[in-house]
Amino acid sequence: MPDPDLRQELRQIETDPAVDRLVEELIGRVADKWTMLLIEILTENACCRFGELSRACPGISQKMLTQTLRAMERDGLVSRKVYPVVPPKVEYRLTDLGAGLSKAFCGVWIWAEAHYTDIQDARAAYAARQEG
Repeated sequence: MPDPDLRQELRQIETDPAVDRLVEELIGRVADKWTMLLIEILTENACCRFGELSRACPGISQKMLTQTLRAMERDGLVSRKVYPVVPPKVEYRLTDLGAGLSKAFCGVWIWAEAHYTDIQDARAAYAARQEG
């Protein structure tokens, strides 16, 4: 059960509608599995080329990788550096914003690890109720 004091405190906070919209957009962005996987890959590798990202993220199409990287660049999460060589060389890095988001979502992994058994037990109980 959520803490009643926390719920009351959250109700009293006046938020800027523009910030509310931004938060909703960012939640949609980071809830996308490709964005989170790319953030994880770039956190671990610091700098990657397109092909490296593609290989490190099995199942992503070139089109989806391109779209996701463009959206992340637009939101300031990654920087893209193009070198004037043939064939073109492009490198992607997390920006400070992207690294901050990575740190923030590290908490989700920590939470998931701490509650892994609880979640598995809840899923098993749910499945048993559905069968019975």
